[in-house]
Amino acid sequence: MIWKRSAVLRFYSVCGLLLQGSQGQFPLTQNVTVVEGGTAILTCRVDQNDNTSLQWSNPAQQTLYFDDKKALRDNRIELVRASWHELSISVSDVSLSDEGQYTCSLFTMPVKTSKAYLTVLGVPEKPQISGFSSPVMEGDLMQLTCKTSGSKPAADIRWFKNDKEIKDVKYLKEEDANRKTFTVSSTLDFRVDRSDDGVAVICRVDHESLNATPQVAMQVLEIHYTPSVKIIPSTPFPQEGQPLILTCESKGKPLPEPVLWTKDGGELPDPDRMVVSGRELNILFLNKTDNGTYRCEATNTIGQSSAEYVLIVHDVSITLLPTTIIPSLTTATVTATVAITASPTTPATTNSRRDPNALAGQTGPDHALIGGIVAVVVFVTLCSIFLLGRYLARHKGTYLTNEAKGAEDAPDADTAIINAEGSQVNAEEKKEYFI
Repeated sequence: MIWKRSAVLRFYSVCGLLLQGSQGQFPLTQNVTVVEGGTAILTCRVDQNDNTSLQWSNPAQQTLYFDDKKALRDNRIELVRASWHELSISVSDVSLSDEGQYTCSLFTMPVKTSKAYLTVLGVPEKPQISGFSSPVMEGDLMQLTCKTSGSKPAADIRWFKNDKEIKDVKYLKEEDANRKTFTVSSTLDFRVDRSDDGVAVICRVDHESLNATPQVAMQVLEIHYTPSVKIIPSTPFPQEGQPLILTCESKGKPLPEPVLWTKDGGELPDPDRMVVSGRELNILFLNKTDNGTYRCEATNTIGQSSAEYVLIVHDVSITLLPTTIIPSLTTATVTATVAITASPTTPATTNSRRDPNALAGQTGPDHALIGGIVAVVVFVTLCSIFLLGRYLARHKGTYLTNEAKGAEDAPDADTAIINAEGSQVNAEEKKEYFI
């Protein structure tokens, strides 16, 4: 009886020592996240272990490894490390079905466990853009849709145009048939214009499984629009006798056909001087008859557009030649020089309009020019009259002085008269002598 009691006490003492030693043993695990198709490493560690076995089991509570012994026939599961302090296994080619809670068990009294959750990320498929049909006409409303499937969790879609993000978009998320992944779509609506031609619209998919390298889809826009026309002159101040080149710049898609030049609503009046070469109108030398409105028309399959240029041919700088006026009986000379330059006038552009009733080449009289010429003529005439008067007055005074010489030397009036008559006789004699 005493022996039995002693054996029972010894048994409980051993069990107490085992329980006390196992209280310091506890398995440690960590959650693992892996991309679908990758490899997951499950590690279980025990800091203090007195040769107690470790075991890994899957979410279905199937044993994968018991110490270093493989329990489940799955070629994807391999042993990485097995010791009294660690049991690590690998699961390759992970699929979405592998996701769940895995258990590491330490077979102490009682058994101790630690949980590790395996998260499998579903990689989104390459996005696709739909809704674009080429070409698109300017002013049309365009609707583009970007779609991607297979993401877990749901992916994020962003739109960019000319490297600038567009915020006002529609977003839709749907669960796939496997009830694990998602299909995400986003719709972009905007009205196009000619500035959108050749622009790249980008749909970008962001997801944590992509390792900061997003997937993108790109659509280059092709916009058709009517031509835009502009006329550029070779000189801003066309003058008579000089050449002039008018260049018709036209842009459009499709590319406009060869341009058409007209003058005042009709054909070019002088084809020999007005030569059309491609988009240029070359007027070899200008004259007043070239004044008028020139129109350039450009046409493509979308429509027609035109621009106008009002040509005003200016006079060249005019300088009057020196003029010499010599009045009779004098050697005085009066010289006048007048320089007259036409004031510059900027040619009218497309928005300028001339009076449709005005004749081509007809311009108003220059009153300042006429007044200047009249003033110069009047001034020269007055100077001539003044000089002529002085000349005549000087010769008349000399004649009277010679006639009075006899009176100055005579003692009385009778003698003065006789002397005067004698002077006249001498003068007549002199005249007869000269004859």
